[in-house]
Amino acid sequence: MERKERLLYRIKEGIFDVGYIWSKETVSVLKDEGVLIFFILVPLIYPILYAWCYNNEVTRDVPVAVVDQSRSQLSREFTRGVDASPDVSIKYYCNDMEEAKRLVGKQEVYGILFIPADFSTRLNRMEQSTISIYCNMGFLLYYKAIYQTATSVTGKMNKHIQIAFSGNPTNREDEVGTQPLAFEEVPMFNSAGGYGSFIIPGVLMLVLQQTLLLGIGLAAGTARERNRYRDLVPVSRHYNGIFRIVFGKSLSYTMVYAVLAAYEVLVIPRLFHFVHIANPYALLGIMVPFILACVFFGMFISCIIRYRENVLLIIVFTSVPFLFLSGVSWPSSSIPHFWKGVGCLIPSTFGIRAFVRVNSMGATLGDVQVEYNAMWCQVLLYFFLTCLVYRYQIITAHRHAIDRMNDIKATMRKSVKGTANTL
Repeated sequence: MERKERLLYRIKEGIFDVGYIWSKETVSVLKDEGVLIFFILVPLIYPILYAWCYNNEVTRDVPVAVVDQSRSQLSREFTRGVDASPDVSIKYYCNDMEEAKRLVGKQEVYGILFIPADFSTRLNRMEQSTISIYCNMGFLLYYKAIYQTATSVTGKMNKHIQIAFSGNPTNREDEVGTQPLAFEEVPMFNSAGGYGSFIIPGVLMLVLQQTLLLGIGLAAGTARERNRYRDLVPVSRHYNGIFRIVFGKSLSYTMVYAVLAAYEVLVIPRLFHFVHIANPYALLGIMVPFILACVFFGMFISCIIRYRENVLLIIVFTSVPFLFLSGVSWPSSSIPHFWKGVGCLIPSTFGIRAFVRVNSMGATLGDVQVEYNAMWCQVLLYFFLTCLVYRYQIITAHRHAIDRMNDIKATMRKSVKGTANTL
């Protein structure tokens, strides 16, 4: 009976300590302006800025220069077709390539269309002619717009020229002769072919992870700076347990980011009309392990943070590498095996992949079972590592407390001894 009462007392004490640590951590978060910026302002504002910048989805009216040395009806027909397209706008007509190159160097145009002097003559002789396209490859979206537009206009002109020289008696024969194999392009999961629908889902998940890491790291740096011995865990009877500390702190961070995660994955895509065909149960299923993995990962990383400023040096520069490792902005098949292994340790790698497939492709939880299982493995791994490092922090804090008590006792003995000698 006494053993049961002791067990119930320890359970009640543990639950009370978890609530105490949770309340203390929540209050410290709300009082720390730096943590509030990373926990509240950045997750609220950054997704809006990114989504607003990419809301146009595709580039329109890319400025180009034309060097038309043919000055014929066919060359003018080609330039009119290019200028009439929604993606390209002809801003300058140059006399030679040197003049056009200077415009590219000044970034007044991002491409050059060069039509040779014998363009019309060769076509009238039933010979093949060439139109040269020069693109600034520093801007891949501009290159895509210029190249696809020129290819489309060239294809239409080829069709008309072929019909004119074919001599077919019926339109059907012209149609079959110019396009014997018809095809239809159907963009899947990104009907506009836009950059925003492609990149924003990955960025949203990365913002959640990075701001969580920054906030937890900043809170850890603050706790160390306020502690005399730079310990992460204060000496208190409420902090006398690994699971109490880990559950109390993680509960505070998880409650804050549960709201922010709902805002980023539900509100932002609808607000800016990005692709959003997610199954609610699948979305909830991947967000729970993702947030927990990020929380425990952040708590584990925060143990190496000695000062508040260190978190910016350690975490901020990793944002772009983490995005690449996820395989969204760069094909995972082209990533070296070593970096693939590194990516498996980062929650955003599997979180981004799962979210993109669920949000943009309508995948179910079974379709992302690999990513789902991987995130739960990360939760267990980082929970275990966090418990280990906090155990070390508790032992270190107790050792410092004992050293401090010994110093006080030694000082008191010297004081008493000195007083006795005086007397």
